[in-house]
Order: sequence, then structure tokens, then C-alpha cells
Amino acid sequence: MPFYHRLGDIPQKRHVQFRKPDGSLYSEELISTLGFSSIYSLVYHCHPPTLVKDIGNPINVEPDYVEEKSMRNRSFYTFKTAPEKDYLKSRVVLMGNKDLTISSAAPTEGTGMYYFKNSDADEVIFIHEGSGVLTTIYGQINFEYGDYLVIPRGTIYQIDFNDKNNRLMITESFSPIVPPKRYRNEFGQLLEHSPFCERDIKLPQNLQTFDVVGDFLVMIKKEDVVYPYTYATHPFDAIGWDGYVYPYGFSIHNYEPITGRVHMPPPIHQTFEGNNFVICSFVPRLYDYHPQSIPAPYNHSNVDSDEILYYVEGEFMSRKHVEKGMISLHPKGIPHGPHPGTVEKSIGQKETKELAVMIDPFYPLKLTKAALGMEDPNYWKSWVE
Repeated sequence: MPFYHRLGDIPQKRHVQFRKPDGSLYSEELISTLGFSSIYSLVYHCHPPTLVKDIGNPINVEPDYVEEKSMRNRSFYTFKTAPEKDYLKSRVVLMGNKDLTISSAAPTEGTGMYYFKNSDADEVIFIHEGSGVLTTIYGQINFEYGDYLVIPRGTIYQIDFNDKNNRLMITESFSPIVPPKRYRNEFGQLLEHSPFCERDIKLPQNLQTFDVVGDFLVMIKKEDVVYPYTYATHPFDAIGWDGYVYPYGFSIHNYEPITGRVHMPPPIHQTFEGNNFVICSFVPRLYDYHPQSIPAPYNHSNVDSDEILYYVEGEFMSRKHVEKGMISLHPKGIPHGPHPGTVEKSIGQKETKELAVMIDPFYPLKLTKAALGMEDPNYWKSWVE
């Protein structure tokens, strides 16, 4: 969420002497985007952030895409993702394209003794089950069920969970994640008609400075390879920082739905956007209130985008046989719509309790071997059965 924030101690001006109590200089680091042409933050370290002691053997984590072209409606049960102790190993890519990947994860523990940095992608981690703390050089963010954690690329982080039962849906975006442009004014402030505002954002807090020398393992991901870097100083050694680049949290439960007299189109649910895709939040809301309204969605042809719906909780008026963690994929090129009987059933209903995350990529998604292993092969027949 690009608005100004600061924590800790910083000098009065940029790029000037800023000294420790012993007289030595703090080390200033510019964390910039689009070169020097977009938002940035300035971080003040106890030690230079460049002190590398060792680089281990690279680890290939390239997604195993086995189906690059598809032309049928599909569904996948992501709760079949096996629990895994190690946080990075728990992340299983299910689908993706040149703009994003979508993964499922069931980590029983956090990052532990290592740190992680995604150098290529902003991460949006949706917390389906579990709670804990995200820690970065910018401070800490407590998270819980229903939270989105948005972590800008290049951010070193640790994630810790309160127990072993955790379910995550992770979107890696190879472009910046931002709120929808139509909900922001020319200064970037969220407008009055936006379904959420700056007060809803979970900002980094509780900045702790770790002025420690030693061996600190940072797993750095770049171009589908993870490089084990050992640094000589603690990654979270900042005495202070300010700027517009930092991680934040947002609860899907704080999304205020936009409703109307007749059925509203999916863009009214939009929460974030990246290059060539959007992320939307479907939350409990009142149904349409025209006297002849049909609350169930109309049939829709995906002409320009695939549509992924990740089912979180509740009753879905347009779908039968929905389970928590199920993903439906409706590809561009063919229509989809409510299941038989659900249109009539929806008439006269006053509200829905559904909770879901929708992702619409504008280029087709490729599927991995892991996704095919959790697919319902008969989903495409569900409109005639």
C-alpha cells in the first residue's frame, strides 16, 4: 500500500551523515523501484548490507509445468497439499504464466533459522488457516485467518506460525502489487467510494534493531533458482527507515462490499492488481434488491481472461459441491455460469455468507504436475450432471 510510513530513528535529511553513539556512521540503503523512478524507502543499517561471507550451491525451484494449453473448466482441491515442516519446501506451485504464479502451502513451521528474499516477485500470501508474525527489517506484522500479507520484492523476511495447522494461498507477482487505480486519487490516497481505506491496513510495527555479527543464512530466489547466501551481520539491523516500500497486511474481513439493485459485475470486488491480472475479494454481503433481481450471477464468457476462484468459507449460491481450499479455473474462450438449479434457488434470498479470493489473469495459465494431482477430473461435466 504505497503511502508514507516511518519507524525508528532517521536523520533529518536524506543522504547526510548519521552517526551511532560511538561516532561511526550508520549505513544508508536506498530500496528503489523502477530504477529511481518510482516509490522507494531509505533504511539505516548498523552495518553495510553487503557483507557476504559465503554463497552456497543454487537450488532449482522452477515450476514443473506439464500442461501449457487448456480448454475446459476445471477444479482442484488444494487442501490435498501435504503439510511440510520447511516453509520454502511447503510452497507448491499449481499454475502460472509470465505475470504470476499461484501456489498452495501447508507449512507446519516457519522459516526457522533462515531468512527468505524473493528478488523477482511481490508476494501476496493469503492466510486461510493459521496465525503468526511476519518479521522484516521494517518491523513486525501480526497476521491471522483472512489476512493478505503483501511483501514487496527484495524484502528479506521471516515468518513464524503460532501452531502447526496452517494453510496458505500464495500469489507471486512479477510486477508491483497495488490497489486498483480507480479507487485512488491523483495523490495515491484511497477515495471515499473505495471498499477499504488506509485505516484498514496493517502496517509494520515494533521495529527491533539486531546489531549482531555472525553467520546469517538468507535464501534468495531469482529466476526460479534459490541461492543460499550467508551474511556476516543480522538482516534486521535497521535503526530506522522511512518511505513508501514496505510489507503490509489487509484482512479480507475488512473489505466493505459494494452492492446494487441488480447483480454487480466482478470488478466491484477488486482488491489488488498487478500487470495483466487482478485479485478480488468475495465477502458476505446483501444480495441485489431490485424486486425482480436474480442474485445468482449470469452466464459469462471469458473473452480476455482466465478466472480462478479460491473458495475460503461459506455457502456459494452459484456452485454445488464446494469445499474449503477448492480452486475453480474457468479459462478464456468458453462460458461458465451458475450450476443447474442455483438460479431459481437464489431468487428471494437476502444475503450471502460466501468468502473467496478471485484472480483473473489476462493471459492463459499453465498447470503443474502438482495441480493435476489434486484435480477433480469431472468438474467440467458438473453443468449437465
